[in-house]
Amino acid sequence: MNLSKEYLAHVVFESNDRASRTFDLVLLWLIFGSILVAVLDSVGELHSKYGVVFYTLELGFTILFTIEYGLRVWLTSKTFKYVTSFYGIVDLLSILPVYLSFFVVNTQMLSVIRALRLLRVIRILKLGRYLAEADFIKESLRASATKIQIFLFSILTIVLIMGALMFVVEGPESGFTNIPVGMYWAIVTLTTVGFGDITPQTPLGQLLASLIMLLGYAVIAVPTGIVSSEMAKRKGTKDYESTKSCTHCGFDGLETTDNYCRNCGEKSN
Repeated sequence: MNLSKEYLAHVVFESNDRASRTFDLVLLWLIFGSILVAVLDSVGELHSKYGVVFYTLELGFTILFTIEYGLRVWLTSKTFKYVTSFYGIVDLLSILPVYLSFFVVNTQMLSVIRALRLLRVIRILKLGRYLAEADFIKESLRASATKIQIFLFSILTIVLIMGALMFVVEGPESGFTNIPVGMYWAIVTLTTVGFGDITPQTPLGQLLASLIMLLGYAVIAVPTGIVSSEMAKRKGTKDYESTKSCTHCGFDGLETTDNYCRNCGEKSN
């Protein structure tokens, strides 16, 4: 890798210097601008008046994001790993809608074009690369994964049992025509949403409904407590505000003191 390419890799892959911070700041404004254009363009009145302006701006954003994507593909030595990574897919999806719309020429396919254009809001996911606290939350969620899986399995068990009980107790007369419908009612009630489209009519059914309502308040607090506990454990153990990315594979979240990438093993500059 020659010197100019190495320096460019430092800038693009978030090294801690003024040039890279400027590059990230420009990208942040471009992301916010493109999302704002996509949101405003979805308003019929604004689209009819300023549709051409919105399209021109979107085309400009797309060209700039295409250049960014091309730079990342060119600068990384692990091209396939970057292209198939989460941010690599997000970067690709953020530019595809406009290019795909060029090939949809039939008037019957206008709805498809509109759907593709709405995919532009996926650019909001690109922000995660530039938010330092995102790594903190991601690591906390990852550490809580096993507990949350057990919690979700417990909820699924409760929903299945309560759905089956309501099917037996209430029956089709009250709208509980089968167990899946009973499970749907249990989920709606347990999450305290309460659409009211299906309601128990018998005293026993109402008693079961009351129990699952009370249980719902306790259920809401459990995942919050799990993640909050992990966040409290990790608070202060890592410096999440001082991170960099690997210039070889594009892996995000390396600490500034890391000499080698934890993902590909290459020397970190």
